[in-house]
Amino acid sequence: MNTLLPSSLSTHEATPRKHRVLVVSTAFWHALRRDITTTINWLLPFLLQVLILPFSLLFVFGKILPEVGVTQQLYPAIFFPGVVALTIFMASLQGASVALMLDLGENREIDDRLLAPMPLSLLALEKVVFSTMRSLVAAGLTFLLGYIVLGSNYQVRVDDLWLTLTLLLLYALSSASFGLVVGTLLPVDKIYLLFSLIFSAILYTGCVYYTWTSISTIKALQVISLFNPLTYAAEGLRSTMVPIEHGKAVSTLPIGVAITGLIASFLISLALGIWLFRRRVIS
Repeated sequence: MNTLLPSSLSTHEATPRKHRVLVVSTAFWHALRRDITTTINWLLPFLLQVLILPFSLLFVFGKILPEVGVTQQLYPAIFFPGVVALTIFMASLQGASVALMLDLGENREIDDRLLAPMPLSLLALEKVVFSTMRSLVAAGLTFLLGYIVLGSNYQVRVDDLWLTLTLLLLYALSSASFGLVVGTLLPVDKIYLLFSLIFSAILYTGCVYYTWTSISTIKALQVISLFNPLTYAAEGLRSTMVPIEHGKAVSTLPIGVAITGLIASFLISLALGIWLFRRRVIS
């Protein structure tokens, strides 16, 4: 019997561990399902939130300006990847930052979820996962919107489809993690800063309207842009989406630099966001 005792003990130790994993994963799934169900129930507001901005940008910069000769005919193809990346960023801000600001406000609506049988870090990670899913759906809708709005100006390469999908996922994770940072850092009464300062700064330094190499004469802007994850997303998507003209690809940041920048921004934002979330809910 003595020889069977260690294996018997290890079996008994493994059973509670498996039960704990099951309980935590179930709680995580229910928290995620709650956010998904809320979005489905408010589908029209969600669609308006994520589609109004890209529709306006594509209609003005991708449709009207090229047709009246203000921009070159290739501009919609160069501009479109930036719009897709910007839509991901906006969907993440609305899905993570705004929601967390409200949950962590005076009413502390998040307190009921703090009672769930899972670590605080996983509760923060659930917000990142949900926001990532939300922003990827928004990106997919933007591709459909681009096809409808741009018409014959809609030009997207599909030969590097898997690389394009990888870039979309990386930036969705990065922007969702950044949304976690902003949502836990700013109180709800400072929500105006989210759009008046943060959104404006991200938008105009993120290479949405132009390529990174095209601003080589403005060195200060080039350097500042490298601290903006939107730059790596927009430039990476351009390198995989913009058609090759006359045997020459559009000049962008190297794809390896874009992927490295997105991975780094994701890891840094996630670590900082989880730390801020834990500090905010425990205080």
